[in-house]
Amino acid sequence: MANKTASKSKKEVGFLGKTYLLAYNGAQVAGWSYILYLMGQYYTADPKPQQSLWEIVRTALIIFQNAAVLEVFHAIFGLVSSNAMVTLFQVASRVMVVCGVLIGVEGASDSQGLHFLLFAWTVTEIIRYSFYAMGILGVSIYPIVWCRYTFFIALYPIGVTGELLCLWAASQLVGASKQWTLTFPNSWNATFNYQYFLVIVMVLYVPLFPQMYLHMFGQRKKVLGGGAIKKKN
Repeated sequence: MANKTASKSKKEVGFLGKTYLLAYNGAQVAGWSYILYLMGQYYTADPKPQQSLWEIVRTALIIFQNAAVLEVFHAIFGLVSSNAMVTLFQVASRVMVVCGVLIGVEGASDSQGLHFLLFAWTVTEIIRYSFYAMGILGVSIYPIVWCRYTFFIALYPIGVTGELLCLWAASQLVGASKQWTLTFPNSWNATFNYQYFLVIVMVLYVPLFPQMYLHMFGQRKKVLGGGAIKKKN
């Protein structure tokens, strides 16, 4: 699941701040475009590559998804107007899938969910970061605005489905291998079951995803609805 970094902050951001944000968003557009290119190469290659899709996109995905942690600090230091706690949750959910599931659990990347989430993430992020870069530059390109507030209708459910499939696959693998699980007796005198932890993460999607999804519908009505009215007038 992705964070909502605002293109404008409540207080005026200086030249250096805007330059940094523009560079950050531009780098993210380039990074996610590269991941989409790698996916295209994988799906269209003939004969089929010996490497798995995960092996092909692994390095780029780790770099550009984990770089989103910086967005929490953008919110904390006032470079953007996003709520820092909301941003933290949104970024953490994605980082959890990448680091705690795809990297952390061997075999989880074989889930078909990887294909779903990669498609949804790449398209979403290319549009999202392009939209933010436009905001920093003070320009508005309607097709990008429209894509930003329309594509999520399909992409969000696809992405969440992919994330849940990967989490489920990881929970089953961990249940069998007891990876990252601590049982008694041990020197720490503590217990931790990673399979249960993954199940709890999946359950959290039930109350949280509808809120984010409906919020985006509200934003869509506000932005595209207002735009349509202005054009009519």
